[in-house]
Amino acid sequence: MAHGIVKEFKEFISRGNVMDLAVAVVLGASFNAVVTTFTNGILMNLIAAIFGKPNFDALTWKLGNGVIEYGKFLTAVVNFVIVGFALFLFVKALNAMRRPRPAVPALPQESDHDLLAQIRDALVAKTPSRAS
Repeated sequence: MAHGIVKEFKEFISRGNVMDLAVAVVLGASFNAVVTTFTNGILMNLIAAIFGKPNFDALTWKLGNGVIEYGKFLTAVVNFVIVGFALFLFVKALNAMRRPRPAVPALPQESDHDLLAQIRDALVAKTPSRAS
């Protein structure tokens, strides 16, 4: 019985969908590291240069005895927009690579008869008329 389960598990793991999902998870984790580094290392430093702080986490609003931390929400929204835009660009590039390129139209082939007629017409045009 255990041998049958192991065999079924091997078949399950070897299916394309499971392997594709595993690759997607690993790529997603790597992509997350790239986006996080971009966000924290570049974008938030630009925000700090403009607004004086590297993120919006410190922004609060005091309401009675409570504190509304809307800055953390703004930081999360900025991160979400960055990740969404980066994914958009990634998918757009992937689709562009997958899209078949339009075939270059072939130039019309001229027959020997057409070429000889063009040569004759060019010679006739260069030859001065004897009638004058």
